Amino acid sequence: MRTVTVYLDYVCPFCLLAEQVLSDAIGNRNIRIFWRGFELRPQPVPTLRPEDPYLPAIWKRSVYSLAERLGVPIKLPSISPQPRTEKAFELLALAQDRGLDHPYSMQVLRAFFQEDRDIGNPEILIELAAKAGIDPGEARQALETGAYLERHREALRYAREDMAITSVPTIIVGAQVFRGTPSRDELLQALERLERASGD
Repeated sequence: MRTVTVYLDYVCPFCLLAEQVLSDAIGNRNIRIFWRGFELRPQPVPTLRPEDPYLPAIWKRSVYSLAERLGVPIKLPSISPQPRTEKAFELLALAQDRGLDHPYSMQVLRAFFQEDRDIGNPEILIELAAKAGIDPGEARQALETGAYLERHREALRYAREDMAITSVPTIIVGAQVFRGTPSRDELLQALERLERASGD
């Protein structure tokens, strides 16, 4: 099966919005979205606070208008400071092993941006993983033992150093790399090139 790779951070609203554009463009094509983690602010970098001027300004200027055009419900989460996403990405590694990285990522993004839930809380992450089809006992054990921590850190290194990822969402469709949220037409053209390259 052909794949499209999306680098995301679960605290980036544009990642939720980009998924909508991407899913619309893919439609009924036999193409799978593969999610990879990219922490924008890993330890010890401070995370953002919604009460500071930066986040409300970005949301007012860009996020809400794009969300309205796409028909995606979204609101600036109130959790302050914003949660770290390392634990969420540890479970993303588990979800990848189960072929559930797409439903898991959507559960986490929607929980944060539509339900104002703290996605830095392990109990909430375990619940979201279960909703995505992951055994909650397995998810709990993964977090408690740190079984996927080194894999996440290596994935982060790979994204930064090997793939030169600097922002999210970054969407890779064959040889085409989109930094930010592309238009539906741009994605359609890239998907058609991907299909031609694979002989379909």
